[in-house]
Formats: sequence, C-alpha cells, structure tokens
Amino acid sequence: MFTITDEEAILLHRYICEGVGDPKRLRLLYLVAEHPRKVSELTEFLGVSQPTVSHHLRILRDRGLVEARKEGTAVYYSLSNPRILEALDMMRAIVAQFLADGAHVLSAT
Repeated sequence: MFTITDEEAILLHRYICEGVGDPKRLRLLYLVAEHPRKVSELTEFLGVSQPTVSHHLRILRDRGLVEARKEGTAVYYSLSNPRILEALDMMRAIVAQFLADGAHVLSAT
C-alpha cells in the first residue's frame, strides 16, 4: 500500500505543484535544463516581458527548482536537479496517453 503523510503532501504541493503550476514556468524549466540561460534569452524564447520572466524565475528559485549563478553583471539560471525533468516527462507521457485515448477534457484552451 502506498501512502503519503500530510506533511509530505503539503510540501509536494507547496514546492513542486505550485512551482510548476503555470505553463510559462514549465517552459522555463525545460529551457534552463538545456543549459544555463540569462533572463534576456528566456524573454526572447517565451516572447514575454522581462518582469514576467523574472517573476516566474523567482517562484521557481524560491521553491528550489532552479538555481541562479552570477557571472559579472549577468545572472544565469539552471535546473537545480535533473530529476525534475524526469518527473515532468512522466506527467507529459500520462497526458499524451489521455489524449491518445480520446480524453477531450484535456484539450489545451
């Protein structure tokens, strides 16, 4: 039997679920997993403003999902743990299976 304690559930929700609870943050995680990137690069990839990217990076950093490393005046963001992408990829596979099975409730809106 698999169980999760109340404390584990709260921490999982607070640090992971809330951290990845926005499509922009999910995309940021995949972008910084490729290699460390500056905010200016990330704004270009996402096509959103610098304050928006900085806001999402702060949320990811506060939850321990990304790390920031300063080089001179530039700050580079990278994934804090490669297992984060493993977990996200598993969830993506579940969504792909739902879609393949015709689960229309999962269509992107």
